[in-house]
Amino acid sequence: MKYSLAILSILAAGFTVHAEDNKPPEGFTALFNGKDLSGWYGWGTRDPAELWEMSPEEKADYKKKSIEGGLLDAKGNDKGDHLNAHWTVENGELVNDGKGLYLTTEKDYGDFEFMVDYKMLPLGDSGIYLRGTPQVQIWDYTEEKKFKLGADKGSGGLWNNKNEEGKYPLKLMDKPFGEWNHFHITMIGERVTVKFNGEVVVDNAPLENFFANKKAGFLAYKKDEGKAKEGEEAKVPNGWFPDPVYAKGPIQLQTHGSEIRWKNVYVREIPAEEANEILAANDDGFVEHVNGKDLSNWQGAVDSYEIKDGAIVCKPGKGGDLLTKEEFENGIIRVEFKLPPASNNGIALRTPLGGHSARDGLELQVIDNDGYNEKLEKAGKGGLKDYQVHGSLYHCVGAKTGYLRPTGEWNFQEIEVQGQKIKVTLNGTKILDLDIDELDRSQIENPPKGLDSTKGFIGFAGHNDPVEFRSFKVKKM
Repeated sequence: MKYSLAILSILAAGFTVHAEDNKPPEGFTALFNGKDLSGWYGWGTRDPAELWEMSPEEKADYKKKSIEGGLLDAKGNDKGDHLNAHWTVENGELVNDGKGLYLTTEKDYGDFEFMVDYKMLPLGDSGIYLRGTPQVQIWDYTEEKKFKLGADKGSGGLWNNKNEEGKYPLKLMDKPFGEWNHFHITMIGERVTVKFNGEVVVDNAPLENFFANKKAGFLAYKKDEGKAKEGEEAKVPNGWFPDPVYAKGPIQLQTHGSEIRWKNVYVREIPAEEANEILAANDDGFVEHVNGKDLSNWQGAVDSYEIKDGAIVCKPGKGGDLLTKEEFENGIIRVEFKLPPASNNGIALRTPLGGHSARDGLELQVIDNDGYNEKLEKAGKGGLKDYQVHGSLYHCVGAKTGYLRPTGEWNFQEIEVQGQKIKVTLNGTKILDLDIDELDRSQIENPPKGLDSTKGFIGFAGHNDPVEFRSFKVKKM
């Protein structure tokens, strides 16, 4: 999914010059107060899920020791990598000696803008971890032995990515040693734009989940991990791909190799409505099917839906497929929807008029995963199956979870259909990516007829709950 670089430029405008160090621009919060390490703890290149899984008491104990000391190695000795051993503050600058744990924000961030200035000595190899994930690369662009790794291309790339998109910066923008460099990083969903010393060096590229790639056998600095664990199983689940980067996580200042200094460390959280506007940009060629007044341009279960505050809403206790009047084969569908707690609906694809989307066509789930699972648990029933969670191709392929906004907030979802390939991107993160021709149908207990169709009607697959749809834009290709 692409969004307008012009919008990001507007966000970035005016923030590259600081009247006073460590005083944030309007709308931003200073993560470093210019005096001490308040608001930070220590964490390394380690899956942040390990911290999230700790009890409150374990978490508090770890954080205290990561700052003051007391973290032990396998032999029971203090590791000596705590913050106070390697980080100091000098003249309003964070200073690290090139060793130890990384500064890690107490708060986890979802969509955000982040700015920081840094100055590094030769032979440094550092970076900025986004949502606890490596990394926007910082290194010595003159160190010849690392040219084969891409050091000569400069800093700012998403170097730990397996795929090429965003892995290396678009241009070399590092300043000479002894001068301050400035990063302005924007992250919405899994996609990252990096502006480095005034130039865009990464343009809306996905940051891959380093820890998921590692489990699947890929490390940027050691590519001999063998097959993915999933690949060693008898059957890989249909539509499998490594988990995306986490929806939220800490920001980390990673240090390694030589002294590095940081200042002007600022963050601005991007609210959901602003993120949706950015994701919805570049809408040339799209046709809006929600007119905000009536259902005159829809067919099918028209009596089961109504217009409320300009949005199409399924009437409580009603259901059925509300379909467009034109068939759809290939293109992009953009949907903005809001889920009440424990609600369920769906996006109908390749559905024949008078048929049932999940049986005679295809249905992509629209559902409050957490709320619906709670509802099932209270009823003494098992939880949602993999193919029933939000974004899944019902009956067939499960989507990645954890990327819905809280109930009551608007979500932005893009569905791309090209032949037998279907991709779903939710709030900027890809959660489903499949090729129907490559599915192992022996894994599908009730294959829908739409698997063998190439076109049909599209729309909403209501299931009794008042899910709201304020936009349904279609671009045929």
